[in-house]
Amino acid sequence: MLLEGAKVKKGDLIATVRVVPNEQSLISAKGTVDNVKIRLSNAEVSYKRNKNLFEKGVISRAEYEAVELAYNQGKQDLKNAQNNYQIIKKGSSGSGASANTNIIAQMSGTILEIPVKEGDQVIQSNNFNAGTTIASIADMSKMIFEGKVDESEVGKLLKNTKIEISLGAIENKKFPAVLNFIAPKGTEEAGAVQFKIKADVSLDDEYFIRAGYSANAEIVLERKDSVLSIKESLLQFDRKTEKPFVEIKNAEGKFDKKDVKLGTSDGVNVEILEGVTKEDEIKIWNKTSKEDEEDNMN
Repeated sequence: MLLEGAKVKKGDLIATVRVVPNEQSLISAKGTVDNVKIRLSNAEVSYKRNKNLFEKGVISRAEYEAVELAYNQGKQDLKNAQNNYQIIKKGSSGSGASANTNIIAQMSGTILEIPVKEGDQVIQSNNFNAGTTIASIADMSKMIFEGKVDESEVGKLLKNTKIEISLGAIENKKFPAVLNFIAPKGTEEAGAVQFKIKADVSLDDEYFIRAGYSANAEIVLERKDSVLSIKESLLQFDRKTEKPFVEIKNAEGKFDKKDVKLGTSDGVNVEILEGVTKEDEIKIWNKTSKEDEEDNMN
């Protein structure tokens, strides 16, 4: 049995399963073989007798051919019964290209996980059971990012958008990726609707990426360069109109209310389109330390 992390090619043998036959099924199959042998022996005697009579012209060809057919069918029934007995006993009749006890790799890649150990019991897949997983294989040269986006942002996303992926296990490195899937249906989590997204990640040969890393995606929805911006924490909102404003220091050292028009925001800084200039001193209304008393204008 191969180990986790081993590289395999399609068709490679991963493990071999030893069949532990059901005793009742085995006895039943053995009894079927014995019964077919008895019928075949009787059909053989009848065939030889009727063949001799046919050669002497005592019986017609039709009678002889009927007996011959019964004899040939008996031989085929015996073969089928013996194959069924071998399958129950060993897991294979030996006539196939590979026994169903041989676990073969269905694709080329790296073995990620082997959830069973040598000697563990496994169950075959059937209509009532998904079966036991022997090994999980993945092509590590092709990595897919899976994440979730809030419903307030999902409408801004487009397929084939270029994004950047940051991995928790690798610092100061971003991997380029292309968004290829946006879920048409969201799921509610902690009171918010989340939509699954997927992206094909371009790997760097310098880094070995393992499956299951935690990752964050950075998607640029809008970009602005060389603009006037302030910290969002400096904004205040009118209780009646809910419009944003800041307080500007006047010549007398007091502060005047100034309505502002906002532009793009990154969650920390917000663009100012109208209302203040670069030279204005803005009141820090929620300061908690001396450092916050400095001018927060960017």
